[in-house]
Amino acid sequence: MENTLGLEIIEVVEQAAIASARWMGKGEKNTADQVAVEAMRERMNKIYMRGRIVIGEGERDDAPMLYIGEEVGICTREDAKDYCNPDELVEIDIAVDPCEGTNLVAYGQNGSMAVLAISEKGGLFAAPDFYMKKLAAPPLARGHVDINKSATENLKILSECLNRAVEELVVVVMDRPRHKELIQEIRQAGARVRLISDGDVSAAISCAFAGTNIHALMGIGAAPEGVISAAALRCLGGHFQGQLIYDPEVVKTGLIGESKESNIARLNEMGINNPDKVYNAEELASGQTVLFAACGITPGTLMEGVRFFGGGARTQSLVISNQSQTARFVDTIHMFEEPKALQLR
Repeated sequence: MENTLGLEIIEVVEQAAIASARWMGKGEKNTADQVAVEAMRERMNKIYMRGRIVIGEGERDDAPMLYIGEEVGICTREDAKDYCNPDELVEIDIAVDPCEGTNLVAYGQNGSMAVLAISEKGGLFAAPDFYMKKLAAPPLARGHVDINKSATENLKILSECLNRAVEELVVVVMDRPRHKELIQEIRQAGARVRLISDGDVSAAISCAFAGTNIHALMGIGAAPEGVISAAALRCLGGHFQGQLIYDPEVVKTGLIGESKESNIARLNEMGINNPDKVYNAEELASGQTVLFAACGITPGTLMEGVRFFGGGARTQSLVISNQSQTARFVDTIHMFEEPKALQLR
């Protein structure tokens, strides 16, 4: 899968990032997301594959494309036999977020990126459009920290695993009313808090890279993005746990479904009979082969954002594979016009 799709999935996230970056700072989050979706889908449909969207724009956005269940790739077309032999291709499940952090793009803030994860059919957890309690940590803390423990306990464990004082640890938390008590506890334990307005996929992944000065992600965010984060952290050997949140009173900022009871019923219909189950990275991204790709839209901890110059643009992407056990950073010059002298500013 990596050999046949590695370069192409990089181009998928690059095209989405470039399209969205043209709307950076213009205050139009919906447009920034829409153009990213269109660009991602267009490039995806040029790939020789049989793909199915298992996490996409979903219910919240009522999306006309890249919706859950949509088939993508040349080999899903009606005339597919003119281009390939669909029966010889592995069926692929795809989780996408063409513009992770739409508000970040709209207001010119750091940390937005285009992301996707792929695996063979059935290899990605089809998370409902709910929220998820998340805990991400570096590889050295994998299996030691636990989402069922308090933040204070986990910070002590993390301190021991990383051989750092608690006061040296930085925990990323989304700036939401629901996290008021969590933020207070982290600070009282002695650790430092980095608040973010959006984009917790980037924060989760950053935990697995040394030198980012991010040591944990804690709190509640969107469940689909949790699966994408889990895919990356599984490949990187990092720690990730997620637990679905189905009670609107816990989230405080709105949740699909009218009540806790109706949400539980909906989970049961999806085959999720234990709504309180804690999932680890291997359960959320269970496929034998897992690939993750991201491209910075605005500058972030791991990647630069899209930089336009006369006649082209420059992007920085990241592709992670559990197959080759690699994390590759890709710096690309995109030439929109006949190349003259490349301006690498």
